Amino acid sequence: MPIDEHAAANRANWDDRVAIHWGPDGYAAEAFAADPEAISDVVALDRAALGDVTGKRLLHLQCHFGKDTLSWARLGASVTGVDFSEPAIEAARRLAGLAGIEAHFVVSDLYDAPGVLDGEFDVVYTGVGAINWLPDVAAWARVVAHFMAPGGVFYMREGHPVLWSLEWRDDGMLVIRHPYFETAEPVAWDDDTTYAGTGTVAHTRTYEWNHGIGEVFGALTAAGLRVTDLHEHRECEWQGVPAMERGDDPWWRLPEDRRDLVPLMWSIRAEKPA
Repeated sequence: MPIDEHAAANRANWDDRVAIHWGPDGYAAEAFAADPEAISDVVALDRAALGDVTGKRLLHLQCHFGKDTLSWARLGASVTGVDFSEPAIEAARRLAGLAGIEAHFVVSDLYDAPGVLDGEFDVVYTGVGAINWLPDVAAWARVVAHFMAPGGVFYMREGHPVLWSLEWRDDGMLVIRHPYFETAEPVAWDDDTTYAGTGTVAHTRTYEWNHGIGEVFGALTAAGLRVTDLHEHRECEWQGVPAMERGDDPWWRLPEDRRDLVPLMWSIRAEKPA
């Protein structure tokens, strides 16, 4: 199956998710819009890594309907969001209007974005659960670098490629089931639910690709960026496998006797030489 058919299936699935995620038991978009002090949980965790963004031009790749994007705007950035889902971008523009936030949102496949969007940005940002939908991490890194102004910063916090490869078996064993490295053929999934909100999607088939840390690091440096920070984390924002336990903080972790076995998330920061 050609890659464009994979992307079409993923786009149809994400189109279906927009209305579900918008609701009060999803991302609670309207409550977010009504509270001028609200920022998303993801941005609340990431803001320390980027520091003060006041007055900075920030590009959010794979922005979905823009709750994280608009959270950066509330922290002072001038924001642009890009996503391949037209319903998501329509919702992002609606959310910006409801919140009274100036923002620019563009419909584009990530790889096509350099031909659709002009300009350079001081910050290029990718939220959690994004690059697993992309087949080619080297081409992704070139898009990231294309949009970064000299001296600009890229930041991403993601599910760890080890987490994406895991399965928790019924006998309690934690095993590697799926590829750690990028492969030509994706892993296919069929699921009519989504991770946030109540409801089902009509387009249930999706395709994902894993990307090893070395592959991502190498792709960014090959694109001319300098990696300045890289961390692996024992914590995760969601219950990645059934045995994970939620703490008193926002994080999920493996049981204490297994907490040091595998990383669950990772983060990377890179700069473009001035």
